[in-house]
Amino acid sequence: MTGEFLHTVDTKGRLFIPAKLREELGFNFVLTKGLDNSLAIYPEDEWKKFSDKICSIPTKKSMVLRRFFMAPAQECSPDVQGRVLIPQTLREYAELDKNVIVIGMGNHIQIWDVDKWKAIVPSSEQVGDIMDEEGI
Repeated sequence: MTGEFLHTVDTKGRLFIPAKLREELGFNFVLTKGLDNSLAIYPEDEWKKFSDKICSIPTKKSMVLRRFFMAPAQECSPDVQGRVLIPQTLREYAELDKNVIVIGMGNHIQIWDVDKWKAIVPSSEQVGDIMDEEGI
């Protein structure tokens, strides 16, 4: 899953998921908290892999991750117009008001407040430094 898509959250808390990403997500997917006050949407198979990894680590660490990612997780499917309802608690966590960006992250997508996204996007110099360090 790749790409950046600017959208808005409507007054009812619904967000249009771009058709390209909906095709890759499948009809049912999981919406939960992401890192850095973003939201994450996983296709069912990727959610299973992710949650299985969380459940396989030692209990104390696993419980922290379960509470963060699994407790707020919502199974979702888009309505006929391609929208998904984002629960109020998740909108508050990600500080989503109106303008958002939906981005492809390979095996999942992230949803960000546009201003937060602009503040954390790495510079090409930062990316180049990481690529050099990793031999890419």
